[in-house]
Amino acid sequence: MSEMMEDCGLATAVRAIEGKWKVDILCELGRAPRRFGRLKAAIPAVSEKVLTAQLRELEADGLVHRQVHSGPPVKVVYSLTELGTGLNDGATALCKWGAALKVR
Repeated sequence: MSEMMEDCGLATAVRAIEGKWKVDILCELGRAPRRFGRLKAAIPAVSEKVLTAQLRELEADGLVHRQVHSGPPVKVVYSLTELGTGLNDGATALCKWGAALKVR
């Protein structure tokens, strides 16, 4: 990739959502915070192992927040961070563009 492309904001955004299920995860969390089981049910084709790995990557990139609530049973809730919400907002324009292209 050229140096100019490396500095492009779009290239940075694409790298942040690389991974087969990250867009689906971000979309689901954009609707509402979710527990792991609800995310898995909403994206049934993803394996638990891959969902866990991609959630960890999104958390490491600062797009997803993992909140652990103590007490029996321990409850973990995933939600979008401000950065993740901003990425989802930006992706809305791409979704509209793709939908318009399908209609053609």
